[in-house]
Amino acid sequence: MGLSRSELSGAVDGIIDEIVTLRHELHQHPEIRFEEHWTAQRIGRFLDQAKIPFSGGFAGGTGIVATLPAVGGKTVALRADMDGLELDEQTGLEYASQIPHRMHACGHDGHVACLCGAAKVLARRRAQRDRTVKFIFQPAEELGAGGRRMVAEGVLDGVDAAFALHAWPDLPVGCIGLKSGPMMASADWFRIDVTGKGCHAADPASGVDPVVVAAHITTALQTIVSREVDPRDAAVVTVGRIQAGVATNIIPDTARLEGTFRTLSSGVRDAIAAAMRSTDA
Repeated sequence: MGLSRSELSGAVDGIIDEIVTLRHELHQHPEIRFEEHWTAQRIGRFLDQAKIPFSGGFAGGTGIVATLPAVGGKTVALRADMDGLELDEQTGLEYASQIPHRMHACGHDGHVACLCGAAKVLARRRAQRDRTVKFIFQPAEELGAGGRRMVAEGVLDGVDAAFALHAWPDLPVGCIGLKSGPMMASADWFRIDVTGKGCHAADPASGVDPVVVAAHITTALQTIVSREVDPRDAAVVTVGRIQAGVATNIIPDTARLEGTFRTLSSGVRDAIAAAMRSTDA
């Protein structure tokens, strides 16, 4: 876009403190899928101060699209996700979450801060910009398909290329990881309800123990990747939560398993879903 690496680096250095402060502020106010109202308002204030035009109300109300137009040339989109996760933060950081059972544990606060910084740097260099840039702030990345809704609303219409990033703590600071093909996996979630017959723990023969059944299902699910997926394909099946019972001496009537499975291809995704239904049956 007519910016040399040294010019770009200098421009980023000039606003880095502001962007770090913004990221800390976002980290203190995490919001989950389609509830990112405070986050959207904060992004809007930043864009207003940077004199960058934008539109809101996408994907149910919290999505934002800002645009820096250029005469002629192609259109490039830069995208960041906005939502946090449903868990309590225990980091002890001075900028830790102030909202119970909400945390930016996946780095979306950093993604938003990076996109705001990119917008500000490019807005200050209008004369050097040879293409239109759209900045897409997407809600509901975590299990909400907010990106799909924004695409359906036309935010990528007329876009020639789109770029996004994701924080990756295993990489050294300053390095960017790239690869051909898919890099980030799909994320599907599942819930399995097991119905048994409750009874006293001292008389298990009089009931049907759903906890034991749930344990067998959990073990069986772990063989899907190791025995039903080609070893050259990447996949993960994880049971992240099991709920059952209210007392130590009572076998409950029901048990519930919840988890996620992740793949890098639609074929493997369909195969795992089919294998899970067979296991559950």
